[in-house]
Amino acid sequence: VRRSSRSSTADTARMSLRTSALLGFACVVGATRLPHVASGSSRVGMSLLSSILGGGKTFEPPVVMGDESIMAPKAHGTSETPVQDNLKYNCDVKLADRICNFNRHYAERAGYWETTSFLTEAKAVKEEITFYDSNSGKPLFTAPRGRSFDDFVAESKSHGWPSFRDDEVNWEYVRILPDGECVSVDGTHLGHNLPDLSGNRYCINLVSVAGNPK
Repeated sequence: VRRSSRSSTADTARMSLRTSALLGFACVVGATRLPHVASGSSRVGMSLLSSILGGGKTFEPPVVMGDESIMAPKAHGTSETPVQDNLKYNCDVKLADRICNFNRHYAERAGYWETTSFLTEAKAVKEEITFYDSNSGKPLFTAPRGRSFDDFVAESKSHGWPSFRDDEVNWEYVRILPDGECVSVDGTHLGHNLPDLSGNRYCINLVSVAGNPK
């Protein structure tokens, strides 16, 4: 059976549109690895394309959504103050300050958290561990909660970064932006929400949550 030229043309148009969208998406993914993505024009372009492809979304409760105003420029990058100079777990202060306050896309390298003193110190604790904002000292996460410490560590190791679940987030001070970026109410970049089959999974830089309580 021969297909009409009109049907063939329509199929071709749909394929072309889909290909263009995928290519655009690939460009966005690639661009997130480039230093210039933090510039205003680049971020606007990425946000526009993300909206076209359905990248922005609203996560269901208990997630508390935030908007770009949280990450507006402040006295020290996206925050009012630098990171604390006595971060826990022997975290690198310069690395922490760069990731927390002058960054929206980059992360500490995968497995970095295992090279710190975190696991050694955490194993000595027989109760939940509270993780504090490296800038403000506000409590952001408490883990393990609803699972064992070994489960928390195993999941974090499998992904390369400390990984928290909904019940382990302090929603008074943590917000999720429409693109999945996880930030503190004070403008600290924390990581991203990368949901899996078990639900929301907050993949967080240890250097962002190695602060001391204030």
